[in-house]
Amino acid sequence: MSATENKFQHNRSLFQNASPAILPSLLLCDFSNLEREVRQLEEAGVEVLHLDVMDGHFVPNLSYGMPIVESLRRITDLALDVHLMISEPAKYAMQFVQAGADAVTFHIEAMPTPQTLLEEIRATGVLSGLAINPSTDMARLRPFAEYCDMILIMSVEAGFGGQSFNPIALERLKEMKSTFGDRVLLEVDGGVNDATIHSCVSAGADLLVVGSALFRQADYCQAMTRLQAAMQ
Repeated sequence: MSATENKFQHNRSLFQNASPAILPSLLLCDFSNLEREVRQLEEAGVEVLHLDVMDGHFVPNLSYGMPIVESLRRITDLALDVHLMISEPAKYAMQFVQAGADAVTFHIEAMPTPQTLLEEIRATGVLSGLAINPSTDMARLRPFAEYCDMILIMSVEAGFGGQSFNPIALERLKEMKSTFGDRVLLEVDGGVNDATIHSCVSAGADLLVVGSALFRQADYCQAMTRLQAAMQ
């Protein structure tokens, strides 16, 4: 087995063995104390960090880029799950791989023919995946699902805060789980909290991206304990 194949198997194991895993979305963390935030998340039992990259074009907000991924890679061994909400994923995806991402997901809406990029990312030993907004017909993603290591089902429209959980995500999780079983990791993002997390896991979600349900709480350990109990 080559070094790249070893890296791929290692990364897949990181995500698969954590399932079902709560992935904190770092958008809401305190970036003035990034290392302290990461240490607190590690102490709370987090195994994977979710990084939302927004370009102000594909979505109306801006977040962060490669330097934050590089910084996180220097200070933690936690798996880094990078979600590209950007207009030109092919232009930047490999830069995030080089920065230290363990998984890179980009939107079918931004790249209607994604097979080549999915394969290029995987060829580096990094997991590759597609994300889809709730308003986008699943028919656009289905032909490419077999080339994915991960599928990210958005339960809110990407890039907009304060939206309610759209139950269409549960239908899509069930469909993908029925079709692919455990071969493809299923991720859900948007409105995941104490009230919705159990339904997501029951529908087949392996990876559950959480924002305010964790970062708006005073104690991350207690918040993780509540979320893990709600999953059961």
